Amino acid sequence: MFTVDVDLVEVERRLAVGGLTCPGCGSGLAGWGWARVRRVRGIDGEIRPRRGRCSGCLVTHVLLPVSCLARRADAVAVIGEAVGLAAGGMGVRRVAAAVGRAPSTVRGWLGRLTGRAPRLRAALAVRLRAVAVDPRVLEIGGGLFAGLVALVVAVRDAAAGRWAVPTLSAWELVSFVTAGGLLLPAFAPESINTGPRLPTW
Repeated sequence: MFTVDVDLVEVERRLAVGGLTCPGCGSGLAGWGWARVRRVRGIDGEIRPRRGRCSGCLVTHVLLPVSCLARRADAVAVIGEAVGLAAGGMGVRRVAAAVGRAPSTVRGWLGRLTGRAPRLRAALAVRLRAVAVDPRVLEIGGGLFAGLVALVVAVRDAAAGRWAVPTLSAWELVSFVTAGGLLLPAFAPESINTGPRLPTW
């Protein structure tokens, strides 16, 4: 499972020519039907993700839009907003009320990120140094989540300033480069996907 941009015509074109690659072995993906229709809180309407089958290892992947994370019922924008509020010092119950989700849900998001935030920050810092035309020392303070949010925004701004990147929010870019796996139990920040739509970082 990984994320792609939301231009479905472009996704179909790239599937037809093997322009999307398997995150496991690097071989091209071909169209392989559709995943089930689902509703994602924070996204209007329903989505029906495309599936792609690898021509090499024969694994089937669900191609989620960048607005989603794997196995999450909420859009990445909602989760990112919660992280941003927590970075500003807001407690879990207030964050939950602000984003309209249960405190246990928000606690789960933040708990999962807390365990991997230092490694995720390090991985994003490496990407920032590679992407920024004029890399500068980024002053990061204010705690674990504040530093993470600062790096997410810095990488997004650097990528947008350097290349013609599709219009993505900072958290959609995180969804893209983590292949939708940001909150998966087995996600390793070091495995951040650069994807074929962005130059190799």
